[in-house]
Amino acid sequence: MPNQASKADHRPIRTCVVCKAKREKAELLSFFLLEGGLVIDLAGKLQTRMNYVCSGGDCLGGLDKWKLRYKKKLKVTKAKPSGEPKK
Repeated sequence: MPNQASKADHRPIRTCVVCKAKREKAELLSFFLLEGGLVIDLAGKLQTRMNYVCSGGDCLGGLDKWKLRYKKKLKVTKAKPSGEPKK
């Protein structure tokens, strides 16, 4: 009888950022964004906040549109230097 508390059979589930389908982590490509562009982590070993996308052509093609929406959400307002007077 297997141990009910055992996590040996656990398979992580992740969501594709384009189509929102939930799949096993091994079925998806992991990536993250840098200022220079998109970095795909084929080994899945980089220690950073990852996003996931299906390896199918539709989702990979829709990644450009997602990237534009993502960058708009993360716009940072520029703070005034502390030496400038407030207007």
